[in-house]
Amino acid sequence: MEGNSAGGGGGGGGGGGGNDVELLCKTLQVEHKLFYFDLKENPRGRYLKISEKTSATRSTIIVPSNGISWFLDLFNYYVSSDEQDVFSKELQLDTKVFYFDVGENRRGRFLKISEASVSRNRSTIIVPAGSTGDEGWGAFRNILADINEASGLFVLPNQQNSEAPEHLVGLSDDVGAGFISSHSSQPSPAADLNVHRSSDLPPPDDMGNLGLSKVIRADQKKFFFDLGNNNRGHFLRISEVTGSDRSSIILPLSGLKQFHEMVGHFVEITKDRIEGMSGANVRTVDPPQR
Repeated sequence: MEGNSAGGGGGGGGGGGGNDVELLCKTLQVEHKLFYFDLKENPRGRYLKISEKTSATRSTIIVPSNGISWFLDLFNYYVSSDEQDVFSKELQLDTKVFYFDVGENRRGRFLKISEASVSRNRSTIIVPAGSTGDEGWGAFRNILADINEASGLFVLPNQQNSEAPEHLVGLSDDVGAGFISSHSSQPSPAADLNVHRSSDLPPPDDMGNLGLSKVIRADQKKFFFDLGNNNRGHFLRISEVTGSDRSSIILPLSGLKQFHEMVGHFVEITKDRIEGMSGANVRTVDPPQR
């Protein structure tokens, strides 16, 4: 059972204090438990607060915004893997470490997620597996996918792109560069660079009538690629976003091929290093010796 709202209320309230802006709330019931998902933002950044509530207890974990896609990838792993093939995982994000451990009791299988950090006491939530693919872990995964997708669409007033007179045709001014009205809700696989939204390239004659956008995530940053035009012709705007900071370059379409070749050159000469990188430190934990 699931519910949601945008702003206001939400069972997972509290947390960061009066400066927090609530962006999105969702609720999930699994067996006798309620889970509250609250996407919030304050001057220190955006985060997802996940609270588990039973009749007797309540516990909360706080996931930095750059960890939402990693949580989604890990839930995809646990949902899609055979029971005998799953392992415990550790996810390190900034100063936090999240521990994912599968267990079983008389009610069935469950996933225990523990947050450890230097700034707060260790906190744990326990998510039942559910009896079908659409319950428990699967339903939890689906909500994470929705929040991961929605998180990129929220731009607060002080984050609006205030630069440049070029208008990005087809993009909504209400949410800033990088938003397109049609986007896929399917979760992306784990990767060093995660493409969240894209649209197919139209025929050249139609490019002036449609703005195109793609977004990639690299470590703590997001890069928006927006195709637009003005009275000087077509261009590609590349925006780097880190928290509330945004900077952009404007690349004329005439230079796009050279830009592509130059990036490809550096990919080629650094590919050995790139293959060993990851956006977060995720490792498999060996099972205890019996």
